[in-house]
Amino acid sequence: MKLQLKNPIVFFDLETTGTNIVTDRIVEIAYHKVSPNGREETKSLRINPERPIPAESSAIHGIYDVDVAQCPTFKQVAKEIVKDIEGCDLAGYNSNRFDIPLLAEELLRAEIDIDLMKRKFVDVQVIFHKMEQRTLSAAYKFYCDKDLVNAHGAEADTLATYEVLKAQLERYPELVNDVEYLSKFTTQNNNVDFAGRIIYNSKGEEVINFGKYKGVKVTDVLKTDQGYYSWIMSSDFSLHTKKVLTNIKLRDFNK
Repeated sequence: MKLQLKNPIVFFDLETTGTNIVTDRIVEIAYHKVSPNGREETKSLRINPERPIPAESSAIHGIYDVDVAQCPTFKQVAKEIVKDIEGCDLAGYNSNRFDIPLLAEELLRAEIDIDLMKRKFVDVQVIFHKMEQRTLSAAYKFYCDKDLVNAHGAEADTLATYEVLKAQLERYPELVNDVEYLSKFTTQNNNVDFAGRIIYNSKGEEVINFGKYKGVKVTDVLKTDQGYYSWIMSSDFSLHTKKVLTNIKLRDFNK
């Protein structure tokens, strides 16, 4: 099964210090780029997170402090990564909820302002859960009849995810071999920010998605509660959430 592509698509996976997109850091990134002309290329980078890797995280992905001590920091490789994914759609396994939000945070910390929201996202886990409800290792066995060697290694997981998507397209004729369709199929919300703190309502308006203002238009909250913006900016929210809120504030100010 060959993917029908209008743009290149990058399958990627992150290994990290933990699962908090605000406070945790990347220790390994691997990506597999598939171009419309059929060309495929893979890259894997170990990254020094500039902090100790918790033992419980190392136990999962097998990467320890000594393994990344001499590796570049994310900021040192950020421009290389951005160049590699420029103009590409993105795909992964549980990527909409974790990998893409964390990648966006790391890019913002590296002072690289790239609008990933303009890309199409295909989350292979969502297809799997909608169709079969299993893990990546089980998906690989189920769809490809292979055992996933080196599970939780970024490159092994990335390549497995790519193979699983192609096998899913072959197995389910109701799935359309089109990235825009797959992106919509695997999107489970209408997030304005990656963390889902701000979402679009049925009218396409940005609304708060948590706390006492849940369901209230962002513009209304900013007008009636003068301290809300400052509270968000000084609290433990993701950099992307803060960026989105600032953009809305500036947009309305300039009207």
